[in-house]
Amino acid sequence: MPEIAMKLNPQLLQINRNFLICFIVSASLSAVAAQLLGDQENYLNTTITIIIGYIIYFGIFSALFYWDNIERYKSMKSNLIKKELLSLISSFGIGEIIYLGIRWPTLYYFLEFGIEPYLASLISEIISTGCYMASVTIFLRKTKTF
Repeated sequence: MPEIAMKLNPQLLQINRNFLICFIVSASLSAVAAQLLGDQENYLNTTITIIIGYIIYFGIFSALFYWDNIERYKSMKSNLIKKELLSLISSFGIGEIIYLGIRWPTLYYFLEFGIEPYLASLISEIISTGCYMASVTIFLRKTKTF
């Protein structure tokens, strides 16, 4: 039986590693926030929990991305850096639309169904982050960014 080999791209692996680190921290703190907001209306709980998650996620991701790429970008031409960053921003933008399109309704409906807020937040985060990571990875590979 022939072996199927997948070409692993170090930058893509690094981005996905950063996604996972950010996911763990953001999901954990979002679950705490959702539980603390449990006495609020479900739409407020959902909205505030997601905002808190975004602040945590992008704060950590920005720092990790900077540390991982500072040396690489120092040796690249500025037009290549701009092209890569534009492609990354486009990929992340599409991923964010998918993420938010899944995250808000799933968290809201899980709360409406009476699931404990921390658990509703974790389940919703797992589903939406999985879709986010898949979409960004696919888009980055299709655009040959990495």
